[in-house]
Amino acid sequence: MHKPIATLVSAAIAFSASSALSTMTAAAQTGAQQQPTRHWAIAVHGGAGDIDRTKLGAEGDANYRAALGKVVKAGAAVLDRGGSSLDAVEAAIRMLEDDPLFNSARGAVFTAAGKTELDAAIMDGATQHAGAVADVTHTRYPITLARAVMEKSPYVLLVGPGADAYSIQAGMEQVPASYFFTESRWQSLVKQLEKEGKPVPPRPEGAPPPGPASPTAQFQEAADTHRYGTVGVVALDRQGNIAAGTSTGGLQGKMSGRVGDSPIIGAGTYASNQSCAVSGTGVGEFFIRYTVAREICALVQYKGLALQQAADQVIHQQLAPIHGDGGVIALTPDGQLAWSFNTPGMFRARQAEGGKIEVHLYKDEP
Repeated sequence: MHKPIATLVSAAIAFSASSALSTMTAAAQTGAQQQPTRHWAIAVHGGAGDIDRTKLGAEGDANYRAALGKVVKAGAAVLDRGGSSLDAVEAAIRMLEDDPLFNSARGAVFTAAGKTELDAAIMDGATQHAGAVADVTHTRYPITLARAVMEKSPYVLLVGPGADAYSIQAGMEQVPASYFFTESRWQSLVKQLEKEGKPVPPRPEGAPPPGPASPTAQFQEAADTHRYGTVGVVALDRQGNIAAGTSTGGLQGKMSGRVGDSPIIGAGTYASNQSCAVSGTGVGEFFIRYTVAREICALVQYKGLALQQAADQVIHQQLAPIHGDGGVIALTPDGQLAWSFNTPGMFRARQAEGGKIEVHLYKDEP
């Protein structure tokens, strides 16, 4: 018995649709398999300021170059084995936080009260999720705490006692305040306070006996010069995702409770796959007021500027005339790498997949 024409037509349409869907699915799968793998890239900074050869000396120069190269190599290793940009940023910054040469965690500067108060932030360019902490006092790795805030809490920024309490709750490694003590930072604080005619606080409890200080960048000479230094990393992974992270001890001799730009998303730290990833270092009050990190990415996203052009426009044309000293490292999902600074130097290093590690300290270097 013959089936009705309508039934045959419906069956034919259904078969045609099913075949088309199967073809489209197979094509999509083939396309996905054929998508080229992105090349990874990473950039690192260790602070910007009054950095020159005569003040740093041969030993200091060599130490900073070696440290920056080691950090880039570690972050690149994460990316080269297929790790995420977030993993690379965290791993590299943890190394910087452990290194007393840099103003973050282990090498943090002191407040006027002789304390260390630590800030950090991290941001995922793929999702634009972010986490940050400020005025942390006992967490060994503030960047890891910032990532925990991003991934395990509903918040973006935790500060002070609340951040410390969350650190314990999240199982972060805790250390005594004396862990962050370095002789060079303490002597620098004493020198500054004496020059400014301010009282020098007692040597921190648990600090080792006075001893020689290692050659460490102090970032300042005059009493009215802003004291700053920060570490940061931006990374691009093979999946095409970018991320940014920043960690700092803040301004030397600052008032307790002061928070700079590093943990402020859009000011000292920002990442979006739609534009770029940025980590800044400098006078935080200016970076906050001018939303430096987001401004650079907005110029890339909405005005179509090349990354280097966007960074230079903000750092040299907007900040320099108002004495907003500092600098940034940045990169885009298509692999553009840039750094820009308006100070005598910035500790900086970078590497793109297949290329060599570049390490520079002074303004007259590339």
